[in-house]
Amino acid sequence: MSTLKQGEVTLTDSELALYNGADPSKPIYLALNGTIYDVSISPTTYGPGGSYHFFAGKDAARAFLTGCFAEDSVPDLRGVEQMFIPVDPEEKAGLTPQEREMEMEKARKRKPLTKGELKNRHAQELKSARKQMVAGLEGWHMLFRGDKGKPYRRVGYVKREPGWVDKMPKRGLCEQAEKGRPVRKYD
Repeated sequence: MSTLKQGEVTLTDSELALYNGADPSKPIYLALNGTIYDVSISPTTYGPGGSYHFFAGKDAARAFLTGCFAEDSVPDLRGVEQMFIPVDPEEKAGLTPQEREMEMEKARKRKPLTKGELKNRHAQELKSARKQMVAGLEGWHMLFRGDKGKPYRRVGYVKREPGWVDKMPKRGLCEQAEKGRPVRKYD
């Protein structure tokens, strides 16, 4: 975290919750991965009744990536990279029993990978997934910093105690993120 500049705010998650648009005398803030942005210029979007009000007054970094706004409105990003790691075709969520059986038949015909090949593939896929996660977050940071022409701006940081994330329950991927995982391609 960088040093605060004069005029920047530091808020705890509890304090940030007070900037959700319910009090018209306060700005509307949202946070993304610990960085607080002022979105007051768009009260019909981020204020009460707005289509993105669920982001106001909190750090919902996980939801920005997964798209699961109700269940993932938290700052904890652990495990989100899984949404970018491919699944084998026979493991794809939402297959009918017939489709799954067809994919299982194809899988039985594939040459199995060695432990070393599996380890290398996993390492490459994890590295790629983490890059995609960072790129996804950066796209949102660009929007809220005003880099994409929106009149939003960074105003500060969320203050959290060391180890805060370890006190939160670990989450699996939400249904939407799980269903959206890419499918591994085989030749």
